[in-house]
Amino acid sequence: MSAITAQQVRAAAKGRVNESNLASVLVALDKYGERFGMDRPHRLAQYFAQLMHESGDFRYDREIWGATPAQQRYDTRTDLGNTPEKDGDGYLYRGRTGMQLTGKDNYQQFRDWCRAAGLDCPDFGKDPDAVNTDLWEGLVPLFYWDTRDLNRWADEGDAETITKKINGGKNGLADRFDRLARTPLVLLRYRADNVLQFQADQRLQVDGDVGPKTRAAMHTALVALTPGEAGRPEVKATPVTEEKPVPVPVTPPPSLGAPWWKSKEVITPSVIGGKAGRGDGAMFSTPRLIVAAAARAIVAAVVAWIYRQGGDDVRTSIERQNNEAGRTA
Repeated sequence: MSAITAQQVRAAAKGRVNESNLASVLVALDKYGERFGMDRPHRLAQYFAQLMHESGDFRYDREIWGATPAQQRYDTRTDLGNTPEKDGDGYLYRGRTGMQLTGKDNYQQFRDWCRAAGLDCPDFGKDPDAVNTDLWEGLVPLFYWDTRDLNRWADEGDAETITKKINGGKNGLADRFDRLARTPLVLLRYRADNVLQFQADQRLQVDGDVGPKTRAAMHTALVALTPGEAGRPEVKATPVTEEKPVPVPVTPPPSLGAPWWKSKEVITPSVIGGKAGRGDGAMFSTPRLIVAAAARAIVAAVVAWIYRQGGDDVRTSIERQNNEAGRTA
């Protein structure tokens, strides 16, 4: 029995689901989910968030063919196992099922994966349309998840890496994160849009924003639903989040070659208890300040010397006048 029900998936979806396609996915999970480790709520939350984004809530199980210029190029995509000639391989091996299995190589790999699991499946390389029949349609997403080792990243709550391994980039990341909020809430017995109540129960900031801290709390709560799961070293108590360091402004030191009087520095002694602090070196923190202080001392010495010279001239003049007065008397 799957750890998620059709009713829960419907509640987590953002639109009306295609019941037939959803049934295929749930039947495959019921039969083979445990074999591939998909019986744990924290993994299923990541799985369904990605699958519902890729399939538009299970409404699409095959690629809508234009053909667009990009689709036309698939015809000669030898890296996907298609022939180099324009012979219709792009359309023949177009994307199918909710995870959009694309290219002849991927169809053959899915065939080999099924047979390795002991399943008597059609040769999808020869009959690619067969993947859209039960049980195979529901197994393709499991094949995709298993062969890319996505349980490893689900155990860490790393939705960004899962997205890159499925999509090749971060296309649709906002929608995937939105679904990664709705699905855990349903699995945790909340309404899909009741983020506020979950945040209040977890004593988080109640703002309705499902950021890294809220996603971490959801991941931890889901892990706790499986007895002993939190004790496995592969499972992180909180998911990986991309930490962006806060830049620290660095003030470059003033050029020592510039004249001290052109310096833009403001000499501000530290204040401790309302008085200028001592011993912090604030007044003499750079060689320029020392030079400035020395220059002021030199100027003061020159002024004093001039004053003294002027004083000597006055005394000499007075003495001369006194001597002349004495001779006259």
